[in-house]
This record gives sequence, structure tokens and C-alpha cells, in this order.
Amino acid sequence: MTTEKTSPEKWKRIAMSFFGVIITGFCIGAFQKANLGADPFTCFVTGISNIFGSTYSTFYLIVTGALLIGVFFVEKHYIGIATLINLFFTGMAADFMRGILDNLFPAPGIGARIVMMLAGILGTCFAASVYFTADLGVSAYDAWSLIAANKYKVAAFRLCRIASDTICVLTGLLCHVTIGAGTVITALFMGPVVQWFNTHVSEPFLYGQKRG
Repeated sequence: MTTEKTSPEKWKRIAMSFFGVIITGFCIGAFQKANLGADPFTCFVTGISNIFGSTYSTFYLIVTGALLIGVFFVEKHYIGIATLINLFFTGMAADFMRGILDNLFPAPGIGARIVMMLAGILGTCFAASVYFTADLGVSAYDAWSLIAANKYKVAAFRLCRIASDTICVLTGLLCHVTIGAGTVITALFMGPVVQWFNTHVSEPFLYGQKRG
């Protein structure tokens, strides 16, 4: 494959990684404003930030950075440029969107909160599809489930992820984070919806419509 062909695809993958991370951050902000439950890792980081009375972005950087240091020493091949984009921009995008929503909807009713939650779920699935399809590294949180399953053979990846998600949700619950419909819907439907976006949006965008 020639450099002329690989270089445009490389930059397209980087752009997809950045786009996926920013949209993920925006969706986290929507989840937080809706206060109807979010994905497990968001619950965990939100809970820790609540304890210290700080911003989500600050503790997203701290928690994810600590996980990433461990990944570097244990199985660093999971780290890529998308991992670093995720580290530095997800939290900032989440706080940015939360600030906008706080200004636009100081006290949203249940209808507006449900719309924010559903938009957050759909947007998270779309963003995950774009990020994963770019294939330039995984988040530090995802990496640890992969390491537990593939390096240490603790259990299948699915079970390792269930265990880590459960720990995150319980931590969030103990730290007074709302565990609600958003958490349940994300857990049950994120996989199939991400796959739909992979097939109909992300892969055709990256590889072209003729990929078979």
C-alpha cells in the first residue's frame, strides 16, 4: 500500500478519534444534567469528583491518568493516539457541555431531562462507534478489562467488564450519584446500537461504501 493511500486514511482515523471523544464528552455532560443515570465509568468519576467537590474534568484526568500509567507498565500496546485524546479532552468536553446546559436549562422538567438522557445514550453509541472504528487505541478503562481477560486470564472479557462496571456503579451509588434509567438502558442496548452505527455509518465513512 502506498504512502499516498495510507496517509489520508491515517488522518481520517485521527479525526474520527478526536470527533468520537468530543461527542462522548458532550454526551457525558448531557447525562449529568439529565440526572437519570449514566454509563458506569461516568458514575464512578462523577462520584469521586463529588467527594472532593471538584469538576468532572479534573478527576477524569486524574483517574484515567492513573489507570493509563498502570496500562503503560503492564500492557502498553493498548495505548495509542486515541487513548491520549480520550485522556485530555473527554473531561473538558463534558464540563463544557454541562455548563451550556446549565445556562440554557437551569431547572429542566422531567420531559427535558428524558430528552437529554436519550440524546446522551444515542450520542454515546454513535461516538463509541466512530472511536472504535478509528482503531488507534482504547481508553484506559477499557484497557484494564482487556488486560484482565487476555493477559491474566481472570475470565472472559465480558465478565471482566461486568465486574469493572459493577464496581464503578456501586462506587457512584455510595457517592450519591443517581443510578437510573440511563445506566440500565446504556448497559442493555449500547452494544447493538454501536454495531448498527459501525455497519451503517462509521465503517462506510472510513473505508468507503464498497467495503464488503
